[in-house]
Amino acid sequence: MTNELSATDLQILGLLQRDASLTAAEIAERVNLSPSPCWRRINRLEQGGYIERRVALLDGEKLGLDLVVFSRVSLARNDEEALVSFEDRVRRFPEVVECYTVTGSADYFLKIVTRDIKHYDRFLRRQLLQIPEVGDISSNVAVTRIKYTTELPIESRL
Repeated sequence: MTNELSATDLQILGLLQRDASLTAAEIAERVNLSPSPCWRRINRLEQGGYIERRVALLDGEKLGLDLVVFSRVSLARNDEEALVSFEDRVRRFPEVVECYTVTGSADYFLKIVTRDIKHYDRFLRRQLLQIPEVGDISSNVAVTRIKYTTELPIESRL
């Protein structure tokens, strides 16, 4: 369906990724459609998987979740069983907000959010390092957030 996306579809997706609370009527007005066809397009985009879900983005600082840590994880072994086991365990940790397989000197890249360094240390010792497949972890603590967005650069497709 990627090739089937029109400029209007991309505009709709752009609007929704900036503000998912917009109604179909508000979106329709902004993309110069009537509400019914606009609603059908949004529904088609949802059914096609372009819109995974609609969420509220929370302020971590206000919630006391101030520490962001980026960790590179290397596994002790890289067979299929080890990969599946590690990934299954990591999915269950709410502190891990993102996890990627990567190329290079590590196997995974994790973004971890906790209250402070003490809670990160507790998470590292009691959770992450308890996974038998983990061979090495190297972490960097984020000091200052320069840019943060969840918006994909779909304007480059227009």
